[in-house]
Amino acid sequence: MKKQPAINDLLNVMAKLRSPTGCPWDREQSHQTLRRHAIEEVYELIDAIEARDDVEMAEELGDLLLQVVFHCQLANERGAFDFEKVTRHLVDKLVRRHPHVFGTTKVKDVDEVWANWEKIKKAEKHGTKHARHSAFDGIPKHLPALLRAEKLVKKARKAKVLADGHHAVVKNPKRKLTKAALAKELFELASFTQARGWCAEELLAGEIKKQEQQLRRREKTIPG
Repeated sequence: MKKQPAINDLLNVMAKLRSPTGCPWDREQSHQTLRRHAIEEVYELIDAIEARDDVEMAEELGDLLLQVVFHCQLANERGAFDFEKVTRHLVDKLVRRHPHVFGTTKVKDVDEVWANWEKIKKAEKHGTKHARHSAFDGIPKHLPALLRAEKLVKKARKAKVLADGHHAVVKNPKRKLTKAALAKELFELASFTQARGWCAEELLAGEIKKQEQQLRRREKTIPG
């Protein structure tokens, strides 16, 4: 007898764990209680990738998949969606957002791929409560501050709200800053703030908020 796909076994195991005769811990969980676990699993996967450890990577990918399946089971129990709907939505989205692969659209480089992706994504959300009226909409609110800053600047440059050459080093053209020197300065800044009882993450998050407001105002002045 042919074994069924492992994903079906996983879905059945998850349903059993959540059943009245399942595991007390699993039965207590909710979307809210699980949200931190997803973050942990992603960081553990990153560790495995950086270690180039295929065995560990396979295990961590499984743990991350468990988070997806767990949330799908919880949603299915309340009649919201299930794993099939999530995967079907993903397949449809990947096909729709790659017209240069699955359609007749022609692209010459990665920049055009990115531009098409953003246009399609914007059109998909148009008229919904998730409509994106700004290039800065959709940046995850809970990204670590430094990652959020990088994402904000990247989107600002893509949207032509910020010039490619706009960065602090421009204020001192003669200064040559290597990656190693910059890494050291970032560490020293973290040390400096900690010594004064401040939190570098909170300080940067506050500055990002101000910068984003300014960039959004500037965005509205750009024609077209």
